[in-house]
Amino acid sequence: MSSSDEVDRIVAAWVTQRPDLDFSPLEVLSRVDRLSRHLDRARREVFRRSDLESWEWDVLSALRRAGSPFQLSPKQLLQQTLVSSGTMTNRIDRLVGRRLVKREADPADRRSVLVTLSDDGRIRVDAAITRLVDAEAELLAALPRGDRERLAALLRKLSLSFDS
Repeated sequence: MSSSDEVDRIVAAWVTQRPDLDFSPLEVLSRVDRLSRHLDRARREVFRRSDLESWEWDVLSALRRAGSPFQLSPKQLLQQTLVSSGTMTNRIDRLVGRRLVKREADPADRRSVLVTLSDDGRIRVDAAITRLVDAEAELLAALPRGDRERLAALLRKLSLSFDS
């Protein structure tokens, strides 16, 4: 091994103390945990620079990904953000208050509403995604594209095992 990190030092200490255990899970998941912390910090900074909270990003980015006219029903937003209906109602209220989204009657069903991304919301989410992609590319700069693709495939495989 060419170099070692903090996880290597932690695992080596545990191996000395508990040679009866297989520490290979820690070698993977402790690194994932540490990388997650770096990612969280980078994302918080990106959202701060775009004057957004992470929960606002979740809702606004779902609307932006929907494509023009950038609108979804509250139920569709629930499915994409995995929060309760009460939480989503509160989030929509707050985003309407900040003029980042608008509530509009659903032309197909006047009893329902659609949440539509406002121009200001679109500008903010577009700025945030640009900053996010740049920040995350910087976090992965140590890996060549082929390594990133292999890592993404392995993480996808692991992620799918939790979803099944």
